[in-house]
Amino acid sequence: MTQSTTSKSAIIVTGAAGFIGFHVANRLLQAGERVIGVDNLNDYYDPQLKRDRLAELDKLRQDFHFLHCDFADHHALDSALSGHVFDQIIHLGAQAGVRYSIENPRAYIQANLAGHLNMLELARMRGVRHMIYASSSSVYGQNGKIPFSVQDRVDHPVSLYAATKKSGELMSETYAHLYRIPLTGLRFFTVYGPWGRPDMAPWLFTEAILNGDPIKIFNHGKMARDFTYIDDIVDGILATLTGPPSDNGLAKPGGSHAPHAIYNIGNNISEKLDRFIAVIEQACGKSATKIMMDMQAGDVPVTYAEIDDIRRDFGYRPVTPIDRGIPAFVDWYRSYKGI
Repeated sequence: MTQSTTSKSAIIVTGAAGFIGFHVANRLLQAGERVIGVDNLNDYYDPQLKRDRLAELDKLRQDFHFLHCDFADHHALDSALSGHVFDQIIHLGAQAGVRYSIENPRAYIQANLAGHLNMLELARMRGVRHMIYASSSSVYGQNGKIPFSVQDRVDHPVSLYAATKKSGELMSETYAHLYRIPLTGLRFFTVYGPWGRPDMAPWLFTEAILNGDPIKIFNHGKMARDFTYIDDIVDGILATLTGPPSDNGLAKPGGSHAPHAIYNIGNNISEKLDRFIAVIEQACGKSATKIMMDMQAGDVPVTYAEIDDIRRDFGYRPVTPIDRGIPAFVDWYRSYKGI
């Protein structure tokens, strides 16, 4: 990857080799923006997939500068960015996964707390005009109110992953209050699509069905998710990038009176798991063998995004139902795997 400095201002995208970061960087590059990608290429899942994503971005290498760097190491981050000019940050890098946070909790504290602090400090020291950061629908825990609203209390996380994401929102509120940095937190709802993560249900189910292996159905199938296609997620991210929260003392979505807003980005539809599986089966042309399981620790039965705030402020309207999004993912998976 190209690594050079330039006087032209850029947009930093952390997690650029990850699923959402890759798509955001690609869309920015296609729009003629200059992107500095930051990623440590960790082995939470196969790093080859991350390298393959970067290879796609490198086709636009004249505007893409990749820094192999762990943003949780502030010395390494400062050194890597020395001489680079940027004025916006899209902070998508994190240690992802609800269940892995039970197995390896320290990875989440390092990446999602220390790493988030480092990005806030970077925004403060460099005087960026807007930083967007990734939160998660996981912060809602077992919220009994449906759909989930950014006005809801989120004080009872059921996984350490969720707790770190809520902590990131609180840290951001502090920095917006103390230093008046425009910050926008985005709570993503079950993102899927081409180049997706292999630890998530669309990949796991597609791979198992095509291979003739059984799939595990947790909570005996009594699950529903607000599945959101990646293109709709990117639309929301880039829409909010254009509108940093104003420092006008008025309450923002999420309740802050500082220049800090929080939005849900979801499809605004909670799909039952059995229908989701049926769409994958149809796209694969094969039926699934199902093994019914109890609920996993740290998981929740339902997610459902209320998106009134982001619709009002940015005109956000997701347009991709699972009937279109899942076949697009399966087609990409077949192509990527050569099957």
